[in-house]
Amino acid sequence: MKESYLLGAFLTMLAATWLPRMLPLLLVRKRIDNVLFRSFLFYVPYAVLAAMTIPAIFYSTSLIESAAAGLAVALLLGWRGKSLLVVALGASLAVFIVEQLAGVIF
Repeated sequence: MKESYLLGAFLTMLAATWLPRMLPLLLVRKRIDNVLFRSFLFYVPYAVLAAMTIPAIFYSTSLIESAAAGLAVALLLGWRGKSLLVVALGASLAVFIVEQLAGVIF
């Protein structure tokens, strides 16, 4: 590969990842007092996590029903305050059961 291509790729990755993280730190020096903006910033990590995981859940199984069952069980267990291991195992078990039932029925 040419060195100019690697340098261009590096600078592109720098602009796409580092700048959006560092510019707010450089531009905003004082404490943010706006309640609406602070509440928006509080929920951003949850929204990003949901946007990354929900599509992966539905593309990871062969049946949409099993994915929906696993998501429902994970949401229920998470809502009840269970640990991450319990949530993951419960969702996986729900997907397994629905997949097995679908194999028997069809």
